[in-house]
Amino acid sequence: MAVESAPFTSPLAESLAPALLERFDRYVRVGTQSDRDGEGTPSSARQFDLGRVLVDELLALGLADARLDEHGFVYATLPSTTDVADGPAPVIGLIAHMDTSPDAPGDGVEPIMHRAYEGGVIELPRGGTVLDPAEMPDLLDHVGHDLVTSSGDTLLGADDKSGVAAIMTALAHLVASPELPSPTLRIAFTPDEELGTGVRSFDVEGFGALCAYTVDGSEVGELQDETFSATEGIVTIEGHEVHPGFATGKLVNAARIAAEIVAALPADLTPERTSGRDGFIHVYEVSGGASHAVVRTILRDFDDEKLAAHGEVLRRTVDEVLAREPRAKATVTITPQYPNMRTYVDEFPQVTDAAAQAIRAEGLEPLRTAIRGGTDGSQLSAMGLPTPNLFTGGHEFHSVREWASVQEMAASAAMLVRLAEVWTTPEFRGAARA
Repeated sequence: MAVESAPFTSPLAESLAPALLERFDRYVRVGTQSDRDGEGTPSSARQFDLGRVLVDELLALGLADARLDEHGFVYATLPSTTDVADGPAPVIGLIAHMDTSPDAPGDGVEPIMHRAYEGGVIELPRGGTVLDPAEMPDLLDHVGHDLVTSSGDTLLGADDKSGVAAIMTALAHLVASPELPSPTLRIAFTPDEELGTGVRSFDVEGFGALCAYTVDGSEVGELQDETFSATEGIVTIEGHEVHPGFATGKLVNAARIAAEIVAALPADLTPERTSGRDGFIHVYEVSGGASHAVVRTILRDFDDEKLAAHGEVLRRTVDEVLAREPRAKATVTITPQYPNMRTYVDEFPQVTDAAAQAIRAEGLEPLRTAIRGGTDGSQLSAMGLPTPNLFTGGHEFHSVREWASVQEMAASAAMLVRLAEVWTTPEFRGAARA
């Protein structure tokens, strides 16, 4: 028995869906993976490719100042439609990132539409990839939805091209409907969010917004104003390589020492053993050989003191392993990546209040969650631009199993249209930060 298509959250969302899907399909086919070993911003030249596409589309919409800068940022402005006699509405920012994760293949994305999902296993044509609701229970909450996946051998790129498509679709609707109330909207599409480094070159002062929103969440209705605080821990090990036939008493195998360090890290302090507000140490790459090896980790926690303690656990573990082989040398470099945005966002509660009103206006209940991860908004909030995060309708990010709901992506675009109106109402028109 065929499953009926799930309804959209509003007539507005339904009307936006076709154009949004067209944009999303176009954007995900442009390879934009960031590169952990890349130098400069952006870390990969391919991110400019999507940037140029977006500038052309923004100019075609009439956003005459649209530009792509040397760091890979796309900036543009949609002027306010409100009557100056009523008092100026504040300038509000909308932000999404163009890069995709280096954690899974990202070139040659070929999206596949699964209309009115029936609730069973989805077998993708490549890579032996299977979307099984027994392992991905979120799928069962989307029976009847129109789902988009990759072909199975790449990620989809919904993180965050669903956010890019939602912003572009909302802008197109506002341009086509000048009677709709809207403040001045400042738009930014950013590089290298997946590396946590892109917005270090973001022009906050030039952006000129009172506050902003990243459109980079997942579940429909999400309004997120808290993230992990994050650091990266890199352990570099120097051994002493000798021909194995003459290695007795001489060889100091850096690769083996790296393996011992990984094995000695606490098993209960890993992503797969933690949840909720628990932090972790995640080993995401081990490379090298007998003479030289590198263990790359990320450290995460909502509490800065606990995050610092995770760093000490890493250092102590390295010291304990090296004490058994003093001829080896190792360095531990811990580098800050992004802070928990909560402190900064709490100083300007109107930014989340307005988003909550917009989500309710779209017929949804705000889902207030803390992100077990980070967004560009983490750093932007610390840089003086309060920037919580809003939903996009994408799921299973950083994986070849990534998928997105058309109904939820359309709800995101419609919510942004409503967010523009909220910021023109008397309650928010005169908002100002201390």
